[in-house]
Amino acid sequence: MNDLKQLAQNLMELDDQMVACMKCGMCQAVCPVFAETMKEADVTRGKIALLEKLAHEMVKDADQVNEKLNRCLLCGSCAANCPSGVKIMDIFMKARVIVTRYKGLSPAKKMIFKGLLTRPKLFNMLTDMSAKFQGPFAKIADQAANTASCAMLNPLLGERHFNPLAKRPFRKDYPEVDTPRGVSGLKVAFFPGCVVDKMFPNVGHAAMKIFKHHGVGVFLPKGQACCGIPTLASGDADTMVELMKQNIKAFEGGSFDYLVTPCATCTATIHETWTKMIDNEDSVFKEKVQELAAKTMDVNAFLVDILGVKTPAESKKGGKVVTYHDPCHLSKSLGVSAQPRALLKANESYEFKEMNEANRCCGCGGSFNLYHYDLSKSIGQRKARNVRDAGAQVAATGCPACMMQLGDMLSQSGGGVEVKHVLEIYADSLK
Repeated sequence: MNDLKQLAQNLMELDDQMVACMKCGMCQAVCPVFAETMKEADVTRGKIALLEKLAHEMVKDADQVNEKLNRCLLCGSCAANCPSGVKIMDIFMKARVIVTRYKGLSPAKKMIFKGLLTRPKLFNMLTDMSAKFQGPFAKIADQAANTASCAMLNPLLGERHFNPLAKRPFRKDYPEVDTPRGVSGLKVAFFPGCVVDKMFPNVGHAAMKIFKHHGVGVFLPKGQACCGIPTLASGDADTMVELMKQNIKAFEGGSFDYLVTPCATCTATIHETWTKMIDNEDSVFKEKVQELAAKTMDVNAFLVDILGVKTPAESKKGGKVVTYHDPCHLSKSLGVSAQPRALLKANESYEFKEMNEANRCCGCGGSFNLYHYDLSKSIGQRKARNVRDAGAQVAATGCPACMMQLGDMLSQSGGGVEVKHVLEIYADSLK
């Protein structure tokens, strides 16, 4: 009975949020999925029409409703361009939670979310083991983008060119850190995120080098867990809250001015989404979440806006050409766009060139890439063409997930273009 009451309440809240939508269709012009399929069901206006009769449609065919809701990158392009200011991402996330509570999680997602993500030690152990045994199966696809392919996994992964797991994850070199404030007078808590830890440890190393160079103290506690966005995107709000509690426990023992992350998605999740998940939690936990969320910011923004890193207005001509892809969660959700470009221009070994459609979604979308790879690839190929048209030798970005997508797309379209995080390029400029 309580579950039914909760479901009814959630449906009413969803109705209240959708009232503002005027069905103007502006979302069609900016939706990367609609641009590929030209199907009304794939654009925000079509999904809201479905959600207006969600209860009826769920009873009729919950699986079909779930499929339509998940044909969305959650890139936020529609929300960023909505003339009515409709909180579209909140609506879509709430709808996914409602559908998942009605139909339940798949056995595979239950195992991954509740069996692995909520048990960081087990998750780390399994990925460490996988890293050791991946060698004989993964064949190098493109050295520049650090991608591999595996014919044995094609039935599962398709013909993806993927980044292999790091031989030595970031946490092995920095299992726990608590250094004092240096000349900057500042101290940050560092949240590397799952993908940096397990696939791109060089990004974490670059961050630590930068903090040390600028005299920034670092608090990096053990016991960190996933930020929770993969679970919420699948409608599993309960596991999301459990992961939040694990992270709050890990960070509550430290004294720091900001929590910074090198992952656009982690930043947006902790800063914006966590506070929307605490309505049914106790006041003490609510306060802790709100406090940590308020301190959370993107590492590029921290370096430029808070630390005051000085960078030239223009990059030096004649260096290795680098272009920049705006991660959706940075540019559209957090408004962070100029800061990463400033850091790229700080390295005199690179010449920065803007690509066309730099802030257009790369097509990754987390689990969207897994379930709708053909669509994801089609969107990503457009991004790869823009990178090459800019004459770039390096494609830089501020999100590890985007790095994976860029690596796959550039590798499959001929290779030869390096994919790097902004922090790696800026760190290389420091003595």
